[in-house]
Amino acid sequence: MWASPALTGYLAFPYVRQVFCLRRTTTVVGTGTTRRERVYGVTSLAPPQASPARLLALVRAHWTIENRLHWVRDVTFDEDRSQVRRGAGPQVMATLRNLAISLLRLAGAPLIAPALRQAGWQGPALALRLVGVPLPITDGGL
Repeated sequence: MWASPALTGYLAFPYVRQVFCLRRTTTVVGTGTTRRERVYGVTSLAPPQASPARLLALVRAHWTIENRLHWVRDVTFDEDRSQVRRGAGPQVMATLRNLAISLLRLAGAPLIAPALRQAGWQGPALALRLVGVPLPITDGGL
């Protein structure tokens, strides 16, 4: 990665303090196929605030969030095809999805899709336990 403040006077973006270029190589685990690409970015952080190493760490942190949360919401919950579009519905559903993901991760689930299937098999008892609701033990189930 390289970063430079040299182009900031030529850009029409407000608050730009640096531009950067990141060269990355990715390998698809299943096929072993390798891909190389360059991505460019701008940041409002000045060089004293963000060296190339810090910018790289920030980019990686962004992709950690993208892969751990947004990918799960997009793929496991199929959020992009949701029909909820009115009022506060989309925000409420996103909050519920985030809550489910967070509770399952706090419970130690390494993978969300299998944990959701398990939660479906166990019914509401697991969900209630995850949010800290104590359940009475009865011989007739819930």
